[in-house]
Amino acid sequence: MIGDPQNVTTATAHSFTAVNSFMTTHVDSTQAAGLNWLDDRRPTRSIAIAGGKGGVGKTTVAVNLGMALAMGGRDVVLLDADLAMANIDVLLGLQPTRHLGHMLEGECRIEDLILQAPHGLKVIPATSGARRMAQLPNIEHAAVIRAFDEYPTAPEYLIVDTAAGISDSVSMFAAASDEVVVVVCDEPASLTDAYALIKVMSREFGVNRFRIVANMVRHAQEGRQLFEKLSRVTNRFLDVSLDFMGMVPHDEYLRQAIRRQAAVVDVWPSSRSAVGFKNLARSVDTWGEPEPRAQGRIGFFAERSHLGGGLPL
Repeated sequence: MIGDPQNVTTATAHSFTAVNSFMTTHVDSTQAAGLNWLDDRRPTRSIAIAGGKGGVGKTTVAVNLGMALAMGGRDVVLLDADLAMANIDVLLGLQPTRHLGHMLEGECRIEDLILQAPHGLKVIPATSGARRMAQLPNIEHAAVIRAFDEYPTAPEYLIVDTAAGISDSVSMFAAASDEVVVVVCDEPASLTDAYALIKVMSREFGVNRFRIVANMVRHAQEGRQLFEKLSRVTNRFLDVSLDFMGMVPHDEYLRQAIRRQAAVVDVWPSSRSAVGFKNLARSVDTWGEPEPRAQGRIGFFAERSHLGGGLPL
């Protein structure tokens, strides 16, 4: 059973206010080659991918979910919000010349950072190994979020790949998103850290709905069991709603895709993991309206989104 983690400081929340279905077992040949099931354009929805514990495959989920949506014709921007240990560019074989640090220094605008990935997926890179980016104050985290108000054409989806843990940056980027997806795997520490993340986001930031992805599982039943373990504890101790978004099986093709610096949904679209990621994308594209953000929370594209939420700084 997952224990109730130690109390987490409320400093991040105060600072934030201050700166204002299971994986299907059959896919026809057309769907296996791509996702040709998307039609009408959607209003922008921002989705934070979080995990609590490192090593659960969070960034791989973010990359392949974004790529799967892009392959289906959606306009998708993938933001690397692991500001000091970024690796989305590495996973996709991209070579950025500028990153979010340059934008914060006033050297460029958010749209100037865009890298073009396959199938029209757009990537906004961070950097790796920069101490300054690891120690950003919350006012600069907020500046990254507010920069999207000036983005020329809001995409249909903004996928936000957060860092591991429950740092200030993770909390702020997740709270600024319309949806929070929590990735778990079959490790006790993964479930414990996922619970800690959900607890902090709920009690300190007013986020009460979370989508759960079971990653690197052996079969669908194992994915459902992981979700139920986490759900039992949150139901007992927290006032939150967990939705089972789906599962991604352990797959050697995924490892090979990572070595090739490519998304598995692109290079091996019929593999078990690719089918799992595409099912996640189908799930995302059928979600209803997001819940309103809590009063005082800034949000991605908040100034232009009719979905509401967010206050000016």
